[in-house]
Amino acid sequence: MSGDRSRHFVGPRGGQLIFALAFLGVSVLLLSQIGTQTVRAEGAAFFAQPRFWPGLALAGMVGFGALHLWRLPWRQLTGADWRELRDWARALEFAAWFMAYVLLVPVLGYLPATLIFVPSLSWRMGYRSARMLGIGVLFAVLVVVTFKMVLSVKIPGGALYEHLPEALRGFFILNL
Repeated sequence: MSGDRSRHFVGPRGGQLIFALAFLGVSVLLLSQIGTQTVRAEGAAFFAQPRFWPGLALAGMVGFGALHLWRLPWRQLTGADWRELRDWARALEFAAWFMAYVLLVPVLGYLPATLIFVPSLSWRMGYRSARMLGIGVLFAVLVVVTFKMVLSVKIPGGALYEHLPEALRGFFILNL
């Protein structure tokens, strides 16, 4: 690439090459799956085919992603790229917290899992005083009561509830 072009680039540099590569890779992967994820409708017009518009959008993503990668003023990873990637990856931590919560609710039950995760996330976010952790516990109880008792959201009871005495088991499954 021209050194002159990269010297005059005024936009942010960190993460652009990694983003362009990731975007192009995901776009190519999605476009390669369009035939298995959509069907051909017999008798439908070309533009009315279920895969036409998604395929066109994905082809555009591949084309423009390749154009973006080709027109980048630099193609070497720098420290700024790795710092930007680290910042993006930090968001994945909270997706992992959420997935752990989703996996533990059927095992522990809605109330115990929520009582564990809300204060844990409060602690993780830096709210470490006893007052803030207490507010977290209160919030967790209010969320469970609101969803299960007030709104009557049907959330399956946890496997842990099966070990409770018969009289409590029904109450816990229905309300907590």
